[in-house]
Amino acid sequence: MTPSSTRRSAGILLFRRTGPDGVEVLIAHPGGPIWARKPDEGSWSIPKGLLDADESAWDAARREYLEEIGSPVPDGPRIDLGEVKLKSGKTVIGFGVEGDLDVTTVVSNTFEMAWPPRSGRMQSFPEIDRAEWFDPETAKKKLNPAQAAFVDRLLQALPDAG
Repeated sequence: MTPSSTRRSAGILLFRRTGPDGVEVLIAHPGGPIWARKPDEGSWSIPKGLLDADESAWDAARREYLEEIGSPVPDGPRIDLGEVKLKSGKTVIGFGVEGDLDVTTVVSNTFEMAWPPRSGRMQSFPEIDRAEWFDPETAKKKLNPAQAAFVDRLLQALPDAG
């Protein structure tokens, strides 16, 4: 088994109702200079991160949401959205939670990397550079293709959403 095949992440797909039949989901765009050059479609993600040893997927998802969004996951029931496998081999476990968030308040934790490449100069970048609300169809286009399944599963779990 390769290390990437054993890596597991967990994340939150926050959603809000926009009327009797409508839903929007909150997704995040990765920060850093590498993602700044990639196409917008297929680059976004649910706020997520790796599980620590002996940590439940739910606890990891809540921790990562707090770290990447800068506020705790809203109270309320969670919806198990199952797992998806990324091209990298990493498994992502998703949870849906209803809530609202002013995206102008998002403050992400940071990571360090050598930039420019091979310069030896370390720079800090936000893990996510922005989070936005999207209707389900737009979100599925913007999300990493494997994670788009989380939106479909959320809609299936909310029979009055469309």
